[in-house]
Amino acid sequence: MAKSSSKLTLVKDETLALLDWALEITNSDALSFTKGQRLATRLGAHYRPDGLTEIGFWTPELAGEIMLSERDIYLEVFTPLEPIDFRAPEQQVSMRCDRLPLVQQGEYVWGVVAGLQPGRRDQAGSLYWLRYRDAQLQIYVVRDLLAYSLPYGVFAPAELYDLNSLHEGRADLDYFKETGVETHAAAGLLASDLEEESVVIPRVEAPRCMLQLHARTASPEGTIEGLNKLYKNIATKIEKGKKLTSAEQNYIGYDAIQLLPIEPPIEYRYEGNNTVHEFFALSEVKKAKVWVTLRKPNTQNWGYDIPIAGSAAVSPSMLGSLRPDELIDFAATLHTFPSGPIQLIYDLVYGHADNQCEELLNRQYLKGPNMYGQDLNHQLPPVRAILLEMQRRKINTGADGIRVDGGQDFKFFNPLSGIVEYDDAYLQAMGDVIQDVGGYQRLMFTIYEDGRPWPQEGWEETSTYRDLIEIKPESFQWGPLIFAHNTPALEGFWDQKWSRVCEVMFQGENWITGCANHDTVRRGNQVDPAGPINWNLGSTLVEVLNNAYDNPAITLWVLGFSPGLPMEFLNAHFRGGWGFFRNTDERYAVKVVSEEAGVLDWQVDDDLYEQPNFFKALKDLGFTELGPLRGFTRALQIAMSQTHYDLDTIAEVCQRCLGGGAGECDLEAIKDLKHPTAPSFLQDLDVPKLQQFAKAFMKDVHEFANVSHWHANLQSEQVAFNLALRQFRIEHPWLIKNLSGTDRFNHISGEDHTLFYGLRTQPTDETDESQSRQFAMITHMGGEPATATLGDWLQLDLEEWQVVFKTPGLEIGDSAKDLQTFELQDSQGLLLTKIIE
Repeated sequence: MAKSSSKLTLVKDETLALLDWALEITNSDALSFTKGQRLATRLGAHYRPDGLTEIGFWTPELAGEIMLSERDIYLEVFTPLEPIDFRAPEQQVSMRCDRLPLVQQGEYVWGVVAGLQPGRRDQAGSLYWLRYRDAQLQIYVVRDLLAYSLPYGVFAPAELYDLNSLHEGRADLDYFKETGVETHAAAGLLASDLEEESVVIPRVEAPRCMLQLHARTASPEGTIEGLNKLYKNIATKIEKGKKLTSAEQNYIGYDAIQLLPIEPPIEYRYEGNNTVHEFFALSEVKKAKVWVTLRKPNTQNWGYDIPIAGSAAVSPSMLGSLRPDELIDFAATLHTFPSGPIQLIYDLVYGHADNQCEELLNRQYLKGPNMYGQDLNHQLPPVRAILLEMQRRKINTGADGIRVDGGQDFKFFNPLSGIVEYDDAYLQAMGDVIQDVGGYQRLMFTIYEDGRPWPQEGWEETSTYRDLIEIKPESFQWGPLIFAHNTPALEGFWDQKWSRVCEVMFQGENWITGCANHDTVRRGNQVDPAGPINWNLGSTLVEVLNNAYDNPAITLWVLGFSPGLPMEFLNAHFRGGWGFFRNTDERYAVKVVSEEAGVLDWQVDDDLYEQPNFFKALKDLGFTELGPLRGFTRALQIAMSQTHYDLDTIAEVCQRCLGGGAGECDLEAIKDLKHPTAPSFLQDLDVPKLQQFAKAFMKDVHEFANVSHWHANLQSEQVAFNLALRQFRIEHPWLIKNLSGTDRFNHISGEDHTLFYGLRTQPTDETDESQSRQFAMITHMGGEPATATLGDWLQLDLEEWQVVFKTPGLEIGDSAKDLQTFELQDSQGLLLTKIIE
């Protein structure tokens, strides 16, 4: 471990130069937002090549404080005095504690410091935060919202990190040279800032087929490091010509990977004790030496519950080594993949913040509560600038694109119009943030999830899913068939969606298409098991759900025929558990579990529950059988809705109904649990027990979702079919375009079945050859078996056509006679081709 200076010092001349720079910007005639952009580039902690560290904080909460002295505003630094084992679940480490005064200038605090220890791949850096003491002598903490490394979570101090060492020697520098232009624009600028200078920065081209995955469930280790190891092993096997397993095949055939959000998420918080940090705890203090208990973060979260603070960093629970180098390594592996570069796309959640942000952000960042937690104040120039700088630092790790989550949530009240409007200017700016890696600049391929006017009543019928495409024609949006409410396990689902299907076919070339993603199975799990289920998909609910979201007919239609950019979800292809599971806090954890209770109906059966490696925490509580667990979660779901999520009332109701209290039980769903075989855990049920149950449920279901458990679930024929279709899609990029000219698409909707069929012709300007191809398709989208006469429906001479794809299990010959009339069952389909001279 490198030695830091024995004492931290504020370098006065360098600090004065930094203050002069900031003052010149503040006093300039530039717009407030432009000033904010420039100042934001030097906020946070920047380790310089000369060994000094620049520090900057935006602290509007201090601007109103009167006569704060130097000793009232200081940097508190914890520098390890011994090596930190970043892989240890828990350890106690001695650290030197330094407090160094910084200089306040208006709404900002600045300083240049000597003696800080930088973090590197093999070295822990100094941990830091700002402290100040108000006129009442109350001491507060200000965290670095733009930190590059947060090894112990958002509530712990940030780590100073050496960015030069982070990017030095990365294996994909040639990739950025080939796809970008040499750096000639100042950091922090947007593409729109360069219009008058006629500077053109290239935008990353759209991929042809995407995979969405969650780093916490996509590898046995559940880390980005584990994901990188997996892809490197696959790359080695490809280079050596070795056969891939079915599990490995599920990871390839894509030219882009979209990670679910990798920002630090919220943490499990203990209500009424905001000073407790789950992963970083100060203990004994002796003079300048402290002992700190460090726990390796293990938060489980899809990534959409974030406090915004620290979003430039990577969630430490996704880092096996707690080093941000893991993300750089993974990006390099993808960009240098032997079958061709694979793009890396980040999912950005900047439209709202979880309520935990109130402990981390000053009030200037927030406008007020919303259905997720808090609305962010995008209209305030410094906030707007800092959020865009946060994004710039994140994409500078090596992304190729971004997905903007919940575009419809970026709203503000316009006093000029008197109405609430969408902040489309900010959404545009997110797509125009300039990336700078290795001295080369690019603009990101950009996807927006925007279903406005969601959540207004009737939004599913009125949303166009095109608002951002109209503003930025080079961008993509999530289309109507992949946006949230997707329940293909229902009887007649695709017939009910026919009008939206037609929109995809004739105007969907800038839509993300597909069926399964991180959000859709939430709706699938919420379907009433007693409702109109399409039982042709399977004999059990588990089979129905798996076959609904990993469906050969849907895959054939989306990848082999439909316009748009197909996106598939890794967990769906592994046909195992998946859902919207996450840690939260004592108050809301029980509510979250009640909302996700349907997973026990749709994804778990008795055989799965009895496996010893599943649901260990719940079994330890006494839920040794699935039946009582299902019964309790159903009762909890009803109780939560009937009591308006009041935990004390819920515990009281449960005690009364389970024999632990006096009075008559008015919750019918829980009466069945009052049985001699019921888990003893349910006796004298109180609020702490409810919270204990919620933590156990989240832990177990998150582990249940790791795809490494489901390799034996794979059917090699279907896995190979899916991979072949992905490769087909990449080989025929013109399929992304809308149907036009002589193209045809229709459906047959009988009383008990739905078929899609159509004809597409390759545009002449999409081929360098003297011939183009036609494709004819038919898919059975649900219901009872049906007879198909595709040649008659499309007026085809079947002697001229050849079979390209048949879904697994479709046993018909390839001759014209065989293809003239044949039977299709649910989820089966066929793709034919013909060469046109």
